Amino acid sequence: MANFLLERTVPLPLDEAWCRLTEWPCHARAVPLTRITVTPPEPTHEGTLVVARSGIGPLSFADPMEVTVWQPPGEDSPGLCRLEKRGRVVTGWAEIEVRPGPGGRARVVWREEMAVRFVPGGLDGVVERVGRYVFGRAVNRLLRGA
Repeated sequence: MANFLLERTVPLPLDEAWCRLTEWPCHARAVPLTRITVTPPEPTHEGTLVVARSGIGPLSFADPMEVTVWQPPGEDSPGLCRLEKRGRVVTGWAEIEVRPGPGGRARVVWREEMAVRFVPGGLDGVVERVGRYVFGRAVNRLLRGA
């Protein structure tokens, strides 16, 4: 399995950073060639299923993720969301944490562990680098509100 960690400090209040990272349909705009469905629709809670479908036509695959931890941030308390990847192609988990940072800014920590079916474990380093690049760009776009 490939593991990676992304950390960002942004000039946003905790609740705004949280909202930008957990507004699931926005992930489709942040990750090219991706569509998102959420069941049931808002509000998110433990048990919500988020499905990211990436690719084009027959070269696409679904990445279903179940929200297993949903703890939005309080005024000065951190927020944590854990998604368990339940797909046939991608397995593992992702955690999104938003906590108070310096100077009233938000500190974002995105942890992910993933395996891609049909990709041998010897290529975990490649999966890690690609994941860090793709998710790093997505996190940056989401936090910018783009």
